This record gives sequence, C-alpha cells and structure tokens, in this order.
Amino acid sequence: MDPRIREHAQIIADHSVDLQAGDNVIIDAHPVAEDLVVALHEVIGDVGANPLTTSQRTGTRNTRAYLRASDGEFETPEHELALIENTDVYIAIRATDNATQTSDVSPEVSSAHRQAHSPILEERLSTRWCLTQFPAPANAQLAEMSTEGYENFVWDAVNKDWDEQYELQENMVEILDPADEVRIVSGDTTDVTMSVEGNPTLNDHGEHNLPGGEVFTAPVADSVDGEVLFDMPLYHQGREITDVSLEFDGGEVVSHSAAKNEDLLTEVLNTDDGARRLGELGIGMNRDIDQFTYNMLFDEKMGDTVHMAVGRAYDDTIGEDNEGNDSAVHVDMIVDMSEDSRIEVDGEVVQRDGTFRFEDGFEE
Repeated sequence: MDPRIREHAQIIADHSVDLQAGDNVIIDAHPVAEDLVVALHEVIGDVGANPLTTSQRTGTRNTRAYLRASDGEFETPEHELALIENTDVYIAIRATDNATQTSDVSPEVSSAHRQAHSPILEERLSTRWCLTQFPAPANAQLAEMSTEGYENFVWDAVNKDWDEQYELQENMVEILDPADEVRIVSGDTTDVTMSVEGNPTLNDHGEHNLPGGEVFTAPVADSVDGEVLFDMPLYHQGREITDVSLEFDGGEVVSHSAAKNEDLLTEVLNTDDGARRLGELGIGMNRDIDQFTYNMLFDEKMGDTVHMAVGRAYDDTIGEDNEGNDSAVHVDMIVDMSEDSRIEVDGEVVQRDGTFRFEDGFEE
C-alpha cells in the first residue's frame, strides 16, 4: 500500500476526528476507495474503536437505481437516522468509478430525496465528522489529469502540516472576524456586498474537510446585495453547471441564469425558501491546490478564489444574536479572484488579484 494512504488515514484519525477507544465509527465510501478504508480499519483497530463501512452517499449504481425507480415521494428513513444517532464518528470518503453516475436522475427527485434526508444530515453534523477524498481514476479523469498526477495532487493537498496552515489562515480570521461589511469585486461581472457582523469566522485547517484550506463565515441573511458571476463550473447531481449568475436584493436571489443546465440551478434555488439566500462566504487559502479539478472539496480551497453557498448556514458561523439560514441544500459556487479582482473588508482592500495583504507581492 502507498505509504501516503496510511498517512492520510492517520491524519483523519488524529487530526480530523480525534478518534478515541470505544468510538462507534461509520466509514461511508465507494468500493474504489478500499485502500483508504483498509488503512482506516488498521488505525481504528489500533485505537480500539468500532468500524462499520457503508456506501450511502457516494453516487453508486444502487443509489441511481433506487432514485430512478422511485415515485419521487420520500420519508426520512428512521433506521438510517437511528444508525447515525448511535455513531460517534462519521468519515465520508469521496471517490467514484463514474463521476456522472446520477446525471440521469431528475433534479426534482434528487431534491425530494435530499429534503427527506435533512434530519440525517443534521445528525451527522452533530458527530465528529470528516469529509475527504480518495484519488480514484474516475476523479482523475474528471480533473483532466493522469491517475498518478491526481494522486500526487490529492496527497500534496491532504498530507501537510496543518498547524502551519492554521497559522497562515489565522491572519485572515483576524481581519474578518471583527468585521461588519465585506465586498467582493471581480471584473465587471461581480460586485456584491454583505454584512457578516456578529457572525464568527472559522479557520478550516483540515478538521471536518480534508483537505482544509479556507476561512469561512455566514452572511447576515438579509444583507446580501449585488451581482455575482461564478465563473468556475461545478458538478451537482452528476451534471455540470457553468457560468452561474445570481442577482441578490435584500439577501434573496431575485434573478438567476446559467450557461449550462440552468434547469438544475433553478431546481436548487426552488428547494425551499432558504435556498435563495446565502449560507456561506468562504475564502480559499490552500496554495497546494493550484488547479481546478471539478471537485468542490478542493476547488473552493484554492488561494485565489472566493466561494459562496446558497442554502444552509453552518451553526458554528452564526452569532448568538443573529439568525441562521436554514435549507435542505448547501451548494458552493466559486469566483476566480486571480485577475482584476479584490476583497474589501470594511472598505479596506485585503486581497487583490489573489494575493492577501499579509503575503509577499501584495499591491495597494
């Protein structure tokens, strides 16, 4: 086994989920991630915890078959909820043999299925959890990379000094955490403002998401105004959405468009009332993620990007005097900030063309 896989497993156990003796652990993984699952079982055995492997959320053939055969009416599966309620640690591993496996499932069915599983998502988020990636060949193909090149890319981004990354990112936390207003400008297609007053800024250094590499917070729900062109594509439900344009007024999306699969974007925004509001503002800071790979777990962490998510806000990013945005969805979308772009915090430019104020090369 590649020693980097064992290192990956050890980082998950020690850094991301703080694995303890007696923990009940679910590993949710596609079969192509077997090597990482095996390495995790070795670590779990060393610690004296209790593993169970499933493949509930990985876009496998059985998921597609079930959704296509269903009538689109779903109830929360109580047995699955009970399983999560008795779980201490939840580890989700992204990997697939076909990145577009569920592309022919209707958006309406996928949305209904997601809504029925919202209580399970809430319960998972109350555990010690980690979402990570195994470099499977299908994911390498989606990233337009060789398998070996993608393996190097993934493990360079994952197997790193996370204490050092934390210190870098804390520079941005110190700027954003006490702030009131943030403005994002990119070319003549993006100019959006939002308040983050009273909402904590979190330092993602590889705990829940591995790789980490961002700082993020939640906008005050009704404060978002302006237009955003998300000029990097995303994959959602196995389909690509490109050039998403959103216009906000009073915090709500009042118009939208996309160059490709606009119907899927519309379905996301129509999921529920909260799906038309922003639940997250994130700023990428992982310099080992240096190319776009059609994988949001990595792409949103690139150092010259900003991402915003429509839908659910994470509880930890909501101040006690503020109200969080609630939704069954959380869909991240990315703005390239590498050229003709800036981030302003309370009127001061803190990043220009992808370079932060505290990095070498920043220009006033």
